[in-house]
Amino acid sequence: MSESTTNSSWLDDAKQDIGQWSASMPNNADNQPIDWRWVSSLDLRDGIGVAARQHIDLLDVLRSAASPRLPARQLHDLLKDDLAIRDRLEPIIAQCNSTFMMDFDRLIASYRLPRALAYANRRLCDEIAVLRRIGVEMGLWTVAEERRERVTVPVLQPGSVSGEISLDDIQDRTADIVNGRAARRAAERKQKRASDYAMSRANLSGVTSPGDSTLFDQGSDSAGAYGDASRAGESAQSRRLAEYRKSDWRDAYLPGRDVDNVMGVDIETTGTDPARVYIIDVGFEYMNMISPRPADAPVGYRYEQSYYEAGDAYGQSRLSFGVPAENATLGNPLIRDLTGIDVTQRASGFRLFDEWPEAQIGLLQRLEQQPYVAHNARFEHGFFMLNVAGYAESYRSGNITIIDTLPMSRRWDEGSVPDDEHPYGVNTLDAYAKRQGALDPAKSERHLGLEDTHIMLVAMKHHLGALRAEGRGPWGAGGKSGVGGKRCGRRW
Repeated sequence: MSESTTNSSWLDDAKQDIGQWSASMPNNADNQPIDWRWVSSLDLRDGIGVAARQHIDLLDVLRSAASPRLPARQLHDLLKDDLAIRDRLEPIIAQCNSTFMMDFDRLIASYRLPRALAYANRRLCDEIAVLRRIGVEMGLWTVAEERRERVTVPVLQPGSVSGEISLDDIQDRTADIVNGRAARRAAERKQKRASDYAMSRANLSGVTSPGDSTLFDQGSDSAGAYGDASRAGESAQSRRLAEYRKSDWRDAYLPGRDVDNVMGVDIETTGTDPARVYIIDVGFEYMNMISPRPADAPVGYRYEQSYYEAGDAYGQSRLSFGVPAENATLGNPLIRDLTGIDVTQRASGFRLFDEWPEAQIGLLQRLEQQPYVAHNARFEHGFFMLNVAGYAESYRSGNITIIDTLPMSRRWDEGSVPDDEHPYGVNTLDAYAKRQGALDPAKSERHLGLEDTHIMLVAMKHHLGALRAEGRGPWGAGGKSGVGGKRCGRRW
C-alpha cells in the first residue's frame, strides 16, 4: 500500500476492503445493521459533508456571516444532514477495532478502511463546527459546552433571531449515543456475570462440604450476611483500598523485571476522540532501564524546561503537525491554554499527520523496535490505530509491545492510593513524576510531547530501581518475568 504525500488515492483504494469488512462485521457498535453500500458511496477523499459535496465554501460564508449569504433554513438543513452522517458513521468506526482484533482467521487483511473513515470523519467534524459558528455569527443560536456523563457536548441555545428555525433536530446526540452504548454494555456484562454464576451453581449442585458448608454458595443469604458482617468491620478506606488494588485489565500493561531499552512517547492532540480530532505534537526519546546509556549517543540535549536534565535519555525527537484551515479558523482555546499550541497558526507551514505517510512510517518503525512506554497508553494506542498506516496490522501481528506507567502508579506507588479528596487515586503523570522525583514539586507537567515523555521515563526508571531494591513490583510475588507489557500473540 503506497500513500504518497501528494496522492490521496489511498482513500479511494480503502473502499476496496469493504468486501472483507462486510463479511466479518454486519453490525455497528450499537448492534445496528451496517449499510455497506452507503459506506461505499462516501467520497472519502473530497469530503463526506453535505456542504463539501455541494462545493460550498464555508469559510467564505463564515467571513460574510454578518451579512448572511446562506439562508437560515439552508444552514439548518446542512447541519442536520451532517450530524446524521456522523451519527451513522462513527458507530461503524467504533466497532472496527474489536472486529479486527478478533479476526483470528485473518479474513480482514488491513486496517486501511477504518483509518480512511476516520480521516473523512475528522473533516466532517470540522464542517459541523464551522456550520455551528456560522449560526452563532448569524444570531441563530449560541453554543454552551455541557458535561453529560461520559462526554462533553456543545448545546445550541436560542439566539436573537432563532425563531426562524427549530434547534431540536440539530442538537448534538453524541452523549445519548455514547452513554447509551455504555449502559447497554454494562447490562450485558452484568447479565454475563449472572449467567456465569448460575452455571457455576449448576456445576456444583451435587457438591457438598462437611457440615453443609456454603463455601461455593456465594449468592446465598448466609454468604451475603457473612460478607456484610465482614465488611461492616472494615473501615471505608480499607474497602476502598481493597477495591483499588484489585487486579484488572490495566495489569496487562505492567513491565516485567527484564525490561531494558524502551522508547517513551507522548502525543498532544486537539481533543480526545481519535476519530474526530488531530495529532499536533509528538515527542519521543529512548532510555535504558538496566543497561548503560549508549556511549555513542549524542549528549547535551536541551529541553524547553531548562531545569530538565537529559540524564540517561537519548535519541530525543519532537515532531509538530498542522490542522486543516477550517479547524485553524475556529481556534482551540482549551488546547492553547493547556499546551501553548495555538492551532490558528497551524494551517500553513505544518503538515497534517494523517496526510504525511513518511512521518507515520518513521514513527511505526520506531514503535516496533522495542517496547514503547506511555502514561495512559490506551490514549496513544487509540490515536495510532486510526492515524498510523500499518500500526494496527503490526500490533495484531504481535510486533508491538506497550508498557504503561499509569498502572505502575496505581499498582506499585503507595502515594497514589485513594482518599476522600481523590476517590479514584492520584495517577496523573504530573503526580506520578513528582512522587518519583522526576519533576520538581513546585513545577507542573508541561503538556508537550517530548517534555512529558522525558519526565515519564525518568519516573519509570526511578520507580523500577526502588521496586527492585525492595523486592516489589516486577520482583514481587506477582511480578512478570521478561519484558512484560501488553502485546498481541506470543508473550515473552
